Amino acid sequence: MIRMQLPWLVFTALFIFLTGILIVWIGYEIAHRRRVAERHRHWIRCRVCSFHFQADPTDKLPACPQCGAQNEHIPAPLI
Repeated sequence: MIRMQLPWLVFTALFIFLTGILIVWIGYEIAHRRRVAERHRHWIRCRVCSFHFQADPTDKLPACPQCGAQNEHIPAPLI
């Protein structure tokens, strides 16, 4: 039998519980960021008007639907 004072028992149980929640939270955030990055992989930000639009990856210079400027396939930064 392990003998432990009541305050240390409560502290240990609370520490283990909060550590588990932190690990689950970090895992969820990593998975969420991967899903968002995958979803926005083919999105482009126009260099002229800063409009975000989705473009076909086979287009060499897709035109912005808002201003008509030609854009390169440089992924838009996540905001």
